[in-house]
Amino acid sequence: MHHRLFLFDLDDTLLDFKASERLSFVRTMASLGLTGELGALFNDYQAINLALWRSFELGTVSKDFLKVERFRATFASHQLDCDPQRASHLYQDALADTVVLIDGALDLCAMLAGIGEVGIITNGIEQIQTRRIASSGLGPSISFVATSEACGFAKPDSRFFDYSTRMARRFVEQETVIVGDRLDADILGANRFGIDSCWFNPQRLVNDSQAVPSCEAHSLMQVMPSLAGLMRS
Repeated sequence: MHHRLFLFDLDDTLLDFKASERLSFVRTMASLGLTGELGALFNDYQAINLALWRSFELGTVSKDFLKVERFRATFASHQLDCDPQRASHLYQDALADTVVLIDGALDLCAMLAGIGEVGIITNGIEQIQTRRIASSGLGPSISFVATSEACGFAKPDSRFFDYSTRMARRFVEQETVIVGDRLDADILGANRFGIDSCWFNPQRLVNDSQAVPSCEAHSLMQVMPSLAGLMRS
């Protein structure tokens, strides 16, 4: 394997964000006095949240706006008289303490840290991501954490990748790879920045985007063999 700098997306690559998100949402709603069947409310929240994150990545809304607006819009769509500001604080606290690792995450990061340097690059909220990494057990293998919040730019913006790689001990373009689940952020960002990429695709989705991964893995256990199989011309 010729790679020495491994940049990992966090949510839905190393940590199971979908599981953490659902648990945190239920806990938040319970704290607000909302119990019973929350399926429709959660589905609407997810759709609103996803749209706001896409807007954030395009630079059209701020992260502070996103944190509260996703709850305000969700509550409004269900005519619920709940405080979106309080919901935002409760949810962020719950999410920071609700960590579910994807199978193989600890072993993979430990092995790659023995080969080179492992960094986390994430568009997530810095305070939450820092707490989640600390709770996950990944910390000893991680050299640095780059967040869009600290950088001021988000994946797939090349300025975020430039910011991230400057945090590394040593950056050589040909020896750097990003591993991530999102074609539109992780893989497209790698394409634009000129580094290798491994698409983490456990659901075996079809790539109908403009992003071109260097290789693909359907589990974290497949990442090292996939990277080892990459040959440069």
